[in-house]
Amino acid sequence: MMWNDGMGWTGWLLMSLTAIAFWALVVFAVVALFRGTRSDPKQVGGEDDDARRILDQRFARGEIDSDEYHARQLVLRSTH
Repeated sequence: MMWNDGMGWTGWLLMSLTAIAFWALVVFAVVALFRGTRSDPKQVGGEDDDARRILDQRFARGEIDSDEYHARQLVLRSTH
């Protein structure tokens, strides 16, 4: 029997930790890849741009008049 020719428990521990670290890195890379490809419109343009776009659309459709349009633009600018 050759008990001392093997790797020993430290070798097995190091090998196991290395394998766990490798797979954790693979999972992290896959998650980072998919998180980076998904676009959220609120992160790209912001809520302020959404509010201004909606205000512009309502004005273009004739739902609000010029005075209300300009008043609401001032409110949006002051909150930014």
